[in-house]
Amino acid sequence: MEAWIHQLLHTLSLPEFGLSTVFVVALISATLLPMGSEPVVFGLVKLNPELFWPAVVVATLGNTLGGAIDWWMGYGAKSALDKYRGASADSQHARALRWLEKLGPKACLLSWLPGVGDPLCAVAGWLRLAFWPCLMYMAIGKFLRYLLMTAGLLWVFPQDWSLT
Repeated sequence: MEAWIHQLLHTLSLPEFGLSTVFVVALISATLLPMGSEPVVFGLVKLNPELFWPAVVVATLGNTLGGAIDWWMGYGAKSALDKYRGASADSQHARALRWLEKLGPKACLLSWLPGVGDPLCAVAGWLRLAFWPCLMYMAIGKFLRYLLMTAGLLWVFPQDWSLT
């Protein structure tokens, strides 16, 4: 077991397998698990500045795929609940989600927000908002987040912190 864990950590280590690590962490962090992928993206880019654009794109792809998984989880949960309850509509539930229905897939632009973004993707699936437009808006929001967060962190921490 110890050898397997060592091999897994070696495979996911930065910078040797950095882009795959960024993808996996971005995917997992978008599937309702409380973790952030921005430090991994920043760490990779800080160690390998030439990987700025590839890291931003790979993180966007992983995080968008995670948002798509959230959308499908919401869609499946709604289907299961409708089957269980006989598709009865709850007026309080409908009132709470009216603003999201009004915005439609454009609401998925907010999928980058910490804390509410991932559940927002699941709610979009729950409401059965159109999948492909939701995915497009998720990707735009998540791309802008990674671009601005990584560029901002590089601007705030420009110097080399090596101890040599």
